[in-house]
Amino acid sequence: MIRNIVFDISNVLAPFRFKEFLAEKGFDAAMIKRIIKASAMTSYWTEFEKGKLTYDEAMEGFVSTDPGIADELYKAYDSCSGIMGRYDYTEGWIDVLKEAGYKLYCITNFTPAGYEQCYDCISFIERFDGCVFSFREGIVKPDPEIYKTLLTRYNLKAEECVFIDDTEENVVSAQKIGLKGIVFTGYEDAVARLNKIVNYSMGR
Repeated sequence: MIRNIVFDISNVLAPFRFKEFLAEKGFDAAMIKRIIKASAMTSYWTEFEKGKLTYDEAMEGFVSTDPGIADELYKAYDSCSGIMGRYDYTEGWIDVLKEAGYKLYCITNFTPAGYEQCYDCISFIERFDGCVFSFREGIVKPDPEIYKTLLTRYNLKAEECVFIDDTEENVVSAQKIGLKGIVFTGYEDAVARLNKIVNYSMGR
């Protein structure tokens, strides 16, 4: 029987507005691509999400990847406010699930800066029964250990959990340790898939 719904946050419960965020800072498409390649596509970003690097150390790593855009990189990340947004459906979805008696959790890859500066967009987590953030744990999805951390910390059974994430690799990793999984492609599809899993687990 499914008792627990485990969410990713970015692009599931709140939009990660990366390209829009950079465009709003005045960068054109070519520069946005270059900035992303020098930062989010590097191991420095992963280590920042793990909480292993400070902001200054991460920035030094990004700049070392593409020194020619040092100024642009610092401008891009002088503040993360605005990089996350809101979905209209999130609070209502949480309402429905909680009223149905489910416990809600999240497992998410987040940088410390993103958490601190965008908390207003993810404050709905205060209604959750527990959360695992990569920067606090030193591990990121799809490492199986991050899912095991959730299960151990909150005394959950994998077979009683459904994990919803927009990245297939992360869902597959969760499924390998026994969680049910949904690759998020949109709200209505996710609701339909979740209902199907829940009804199946109850023998309906």
